[in-house]
Amino acid sequence: MPLEYIALMMVAAFFVLVLTGIPVAFAVAAVGFIFGFIGFEGWLFELLPARIFGTITNYTLLAIPLFVFMGVMLDKTRVAERMLEVIGHASGALPGGMALAVIMVGVLMGAAIVTLTLMALPTLLRRGYKPTVACGTICAAGTLGQIIPPSLVLLVLADTMNLSVGSLFAAALIPGLLLATLYVLYLFVLAWFYSADVPALDAAERAAMSTRQLIRDLFTSVLPPLALVLAVLGSIIGGIAAPTEAAAVGAVGAMVVAAVMGRLSRPILSETLKVTVRITAMVFFVLIASQVFALAFRGLDGEFLVEAMFNWVPGGPYGTLLFMLLLIFLLGFFLEWIQITYIVVPLFMPFLAGYPEFSTVWIAILIAMNLQTSFLTPPFGWSLIFMKGVAPRGIKTTDIYKGAVPFVIIQMAALGLLVVFPQIALWLPEAIGW
Repeated sequence: MPLEYIALMMVAAFFVLVLTGIPVAFAVAAVGFIFGFIGFEGWLFELLPARIFGTITNYTLLAIPLFVFMGVMLDKTRVAERMLEVIGHASGALPGGMALAVIMVGVLMGAAIVTLTLMALPTLLRRGYKPTVACGTICAAGTLGQIIPPSLVLLVLADTMNLSVGSLFAAALIPGLLLATLYVLYLFVLAWFYSADVPALDAAERAAMSTRQLIRDLFTSVLPPLALVLAVLGSIIGGIAAPTEAAAVGAVGAMVVAAVMGRLSRPILSETLKVTVRITAMVFFVLIASQVFALAFRGLDGEFLVEAMFNWVPGGPYGTLLFMLLLIFLLGFFLEWIQITYIVVPLFMPFLAGYPEFSTVWIAILIAMNLQTSFLTPPFGWSLIFMKGVAPRGIKTTDIYKGAVPFVIIQMAALGLLVVFPQIALWLPEAIGW
C-alpha cells in the first residue's frame, strides 16, 4: 500500500478516536505511535527522543507557565472581579454600561469565559439585562484573550511558526483592539435602539458609592493590574525584555498586586500553583503528543497529501489562504485551539509561506482571530459549551446561541477587514522595527 494512503488512514483514525470521546492528546499520541511504527518500521522510536528534547528545551516556552500563573493569580484573588465592579459603577449611568465593563475586563485581563460567566452573568441578569445580550457579551469578552496579548494562543503560534513573540504581540494588538471596539459600537447601537435590553444602573445603586470612593477604587483596584499588564506587554513589544523575562516579572507583579490589595493568602497561592501546573502540563503534553503525530505523518509522506489538497483549491494564493481559514474554522468545532495549532498549522504553513505576497506574521494573526471566531459559533463553540456548564439554571441554551450570533458576525467582519487590509496587523510591528 502506498504511504500516502496510510497517512490518510492515520488522519481518519485520529478523528474516529476523537469522536469516540478519547481525550485528544491521547488520541494524537496513540495514532502517531501506531502508524509511525507502520511507516518507520521501528525507526520512529529512535528519532523521537531528540525531537521531543529539542522542543521542550525551547527557552521561549518557559513563558507559558509564567503567563498562566499571572492570569490565574489575578483570577483567584478576585482582582478581575473587583475591576469589573468598579468599572461597572464608573460607567453605570450609561445604558449598557455594565456590558461595556465586561468588554473592558476582557480586554485588560483576558479573563476566561468560565470566570466571566461566574462573576458577571448573575450581576447582569440581576440588573435587568436581556439574557441573550448578557450571554453574548460575556462569551465575546471571554474570547478576547485569544487575540489580545499576552495570549497563550499567540505564544504557542510563535513557537509553532518560528516567529518572534514580540512581533506577534505587536501585530495582534491593533486587530484585538479593533475587534473590542466593534463590540463596543454594537453595544452602543443596542443601547440607543433597545435601551430596555441593556439598562443603566438605577440611581439608588449609583448613589450608594460616592464620587470620591469611586475615584479611590479606580486608583486602587483598576490602576495596579492595568499598569502590570501594560508593563509586561510594553516590555515585550518594545524589545526591552524577552517574553520569558517579562512573563516572570508579570508573575511576581501579580503577587505584588494581590498583596497590595490585601487578597494574597497561602491557600490562594497554593490553588494558583495547582491550576498553573495543571494547565501547563496539559499544554506540554499536547505539544509532546503532536511531535509524535507530526513525525509519523511526515514519515508517511503526508505532506504530499497536503500539497495535493492545496493544488486542488482554485483562486491562487488567496484561494489557498481562504481554504485554510475555512478548514481551521470547521476544525474548531471539534478540536481545541492548542491541538489545531500544534497539529494542523505546521502541515499548512510550508505551503502558505511559499507565497511571497503573504507575511507569515499576518497569517498567524489571521489564524488566531479565526480560532477565536470558532469558539463562538453555535452549536459546538467551546465558549458556548463552557458557559452553559456554569450558567444559572434559568439560562437556556437558545439564549446563549442567540446572544452569540451578533458577535460571530462582528468577528467575521473583523476577520474580513484583516484579510483585505493586512496593514491593520502589520503596521505596528513595522513602525517599531520588528
